Amino acid sequence: MESDIGANTAGGFGPRTSIGVLPENDATNGWSRILPHRAPRPSLKGDVLADWAIVGAGYAGLAAARRTAENRPDDRIVVLEAHEVGENASGRNSGFAIDLPHNVGSSLAELDGSHRYIRLSRAAIDYLDKTVTAAGIDCQWSRRGKYHAAVSPHGRALVLKPLARELEALNEPFRWLDAEQLQVEIGTPYYHAAVYTAGCVLMNPAALTRGLADSLPPNVTLHENSPVVRVTYENGVRLETPVGNLFAPKLILATNGFAEQFGLYKRKLLVFAAFASLTRRLTPDERSALGGADDWGITPANAFAGCTMRFTQDHRIMLRQHIDYQPDFRVTEGHYRAVRRDHIAAFRARFPMLREVTLDYTWAGFVCLSRNHAPGFGHVAPSVYSAVCCNAVGVTKSTIGGILAADMACGEDNPLIADMESLGRPAALPPQPFLGVGVRLRQRWELMRNRHER
Repeated sequence: MESDIGANTAGGFGPRTSIGVLPENDATNGWSRILPHRAPRPSLKGDVLADWAIVGAGYAGLAAARRTAENRPDDRIVVLEAHEVGENASGRNSGFAIDLPHNVGSSLAELDGSHRYIRLSRAAIDYLDKTVTAAGIDCQWSRRGKYHAAVSPHGRALVLKPLARELEALNEPFRWLDAEQLQVEIGTPYYHAAVYTAGCVLMNPAALTRGLADSLPPNVTLHENSPVVRVTYENGVRLETPVGNLFAPKLILATNGFAEQFGLYKRKLLVFAAFASLTRRLTPDERSALGGADDWGITPANAFAGCTMRFTQDHRIMLRQHIDYQPDFRVTEGHYRAVRRDHIAAFRARFPMLREVTLDYTWAGFVCLSRNHAPGFGHVAPSVYSAVCCNAVGVTKSTIGGILAADMACGEDNPLIADMESLGRPAALPPQPFLGVGVRLRQRWELMRNRHER
């Protein structure tokens, strides 16, 4: 089996690897700040033995923990989270569990690939749906569907019309909405047209992540505020945190873009910061002025130039715009200020009837992409399995990645493993500084070419 592990101990894979970059929690996440206080689980302390170690308590790590517990109810499973659940990338996304690919080719091979994608995504949604129901997770879980919307006639012609043809080829139902029909359903007159599909689920992602963590099976122990600072791959794994050590025969790594710090997927992962803002709750008069349905979500015809939006069940509006290459996992205050100004302008353009509404929270979440859109999934080294690189579709892709990594590690027969493996592995990237220059130039070109969708 081809390995996705580096070749040296200085930042690559070896018997002992130090973690050079740790995640930071800047306490900006609006999704979690509107929720009640939650006490985190205790940090890892002392020396702990387990049958399974899982690093990362986002969608992938929590799904892997839950599935491993189902497969091995008598085993001891320990999950390490660097900060607090709901404050990581999983709790900072836009809150869409998406079941359909946005862009599909017309060849039989591409359509077959889309069918595999759909099977994987819907298996993740079904798994989450059952868990949310069984555990009574209060996260505004809503099978509302979503609108894939274009601002301009150009976006309608280049994106929405091909999408409609592809959905027909996949035998997937959809509704076509022109500007007037869309305004009736969402309130804003800003958009030119949209394609609506019913399979997407909307939620508060921080509340969902918290609920998944707080309802783990009894043979799973979660330790928060326990960043791994060093890992030793020898006779299983040894994970060192600031005040504790975890020993286990097997490791499932679910750290998304931070996987490279553990020696995996060296020079194969692209890390971007995706910025979002959330308003205060609308007053009854403001809600009436907006009109439309009480709960909706929009994904843009162009992800880099356009604006992802949500209107939540508690009458807040979230918008996400700006996806910037950020390989150091850090965002400055100046960066936040510039993004916030742009978000305010985007909000005012879309909602002129809500002139007094403020954006109360602005935050960033880090997404991990690969050059060829392949996930970082599978048995990547002795005793090590991974479910990383969700390619910005974190709720579904990370969840199913965690489930299938657990099944693979446990030796369970699951036909969806073949579907996941068929998506390939992350392709190699050019070295720095050429990579950074190339990515940023491509971003500028995408923004310029698709400026009509802003």
